[in-house]
Amino acid sequence: MPDAAEVQAAVDRLAVELGQSVLIEDLQKQPRWWSAQGAVDGTRMASILQRRADPRALAVIDRFKLAEATAPVRTPPLPEVDMWSRWCMPVRHEGRHLGFLWVLDPDGVVREADLPLIVECADLAGESLARLRETAETVRHARAELVDRLLHAGDEAAADDAARELARLEHLPHDAAVQVQAPSRPGGWALPDGMSAHVAGARRRTATSGAPLPLRALREAVRRAGATRRAIAAGASPDPPTWDGLGAWRLVVEAPESLTVAELHPGAEALAARPRTDLLTTARVVLDGGGDIAASAAALHLHRTTLYYRLDRIQELTGVDLRDGRTRTDLQLALWLAAYRRANP
Repeated sequence: MPDAAEVQAAVDRLAVELGQSVLIEDLQKQPRWWSAQGAVDGTRMASILQRRADPRALAVIDRFKLAEATAPVRTPPLPEVDMWSRWCMPVRHEGRHLGFLWVLDPDGVVREADLPLIVECADLAGESLARLRETAETVRHARAELVDRLLHAGDEAAADDAARELARLEHLPHDAAVQVQAPSRPGGWALPDGMSAHVAGARRRTATSGAPLPLRALREAVRRAGATRRAIAAGASPDPPTWDGLGAWRLVVEAPESLTVAELHPGAEALAARPRTDLLTTARVVLDGGGDIAASAAALHLHRTTLYYRLDRIQELTGVDLRDGRTRTDLQLALWLAAYRRANP
């Protein structure tokens, strides 16, 4: 099958032969090969330089049923989207549609006798795109298998082996580091639970999992990202929203399962057991606000008299005066722990 360089050479030859600009793009409308001969229209310029296309220009594909064409089709000019007349030939391989070949032709200089050249170039591109897709699928499957091995490695040796294989597959240095984003972001490796892993580069990236970790520690990065997401769902407000920004919430996240909420402070369970959540919500807002009554009343949309009434009721139930910084820390941590264990990010 032809490689990318061979297809580019064929595109260059076609452009010279026709004296027109040629572009081949994949189904994601990303340019793969192009050769400019003379001026180009705004649509072509945006496709190549900005890798985007006006949706009104893309509508030409459906309007003229270009994906179903079996021979080059000439489309009319569309001045409203700065789109000149052009020829279009679908790029296929073994019946599978893989993209489009476009030849600008604003002056109608492409002849009927030139059309076989367009078809030949499209066929060559189809072979190359098919191989590229097969290679990408092979790499994607291999990557998914190695990532799964990293996430379920039974010991450090198994993690090291999987990390080395993954680094070789992705052409990464042996000391590559990763970060995890939750929710996932484009450009990374897909992970379970809507997360993605990203190789850390020279430029510092803010990531949910915090600072970069060695590739072999991907499972730990996933754990940190998941814990951070869960803490935020429980009411944490780290700035930035990363593992490194959790601060005191790390005490909650790292608390052993054997530690119960009641052991931290039984008042948390007393508030949670009430049929209404107003006192529980009030306690969280006042505690997280450092006991600031004015700010808490504003946040809760309450008159101060109502807030003072609630504070008295909370003290009756828990034995804690939320305005007293010396006695409220245990209750605050207990409320955080209860919220964290209930949270479903």
